[in-house]
Amino acid sequence: MGSRFCHVELATDDVEKAKNFYKSLFKWKLRAFVGNYTLIDTGEKNASGGMMEKQTPQQPTMWMPYVEVDDVKKAVAKAKKLGAQIRLEYMEIPEGMGAFGVFVDPTGAAIGVWAAAKKAKRDTGKAKKGKRRG
Repeated sequence: MGSRFCHVELATDDVEKAKNFYKSLFKWKLRAFVGNYTLIDTGEKNASGGMMEKQTPQQPTMWMPYVEVDDVKKAVAKAKKLGAQIRLEYMEIPEGMGAFGVFVDPTGAAIGVWAAAKKAKRDTGKAKKGKRRG
């Protein structure tokens, strides 16, 4: 899998003001998710985002991008080996969506990694050809 940007989040002191601004500016559809998190639907298949209150008063108001990876734990471990400072090693998202991690690269830029949950293969209930039971 490539390493494409797949998600972006806004951390702000005033989520309502941001929601009103971006909804009016870009016509985004916004949906409450978990806690104070608001999902952004841009109308594009592979573009998504979110808005939330800053986690600490010291956190800057900013947009943070996420890059899609196959395995969050492996990507964060590799980033650490390469000199990154880990901010969030691994966190699963409710509703079986996937997991993410966050780190600061050696130049001081924050970035996140995201892996969608693997979809379980559905059992169709059909026996494989050539195999009989009983």
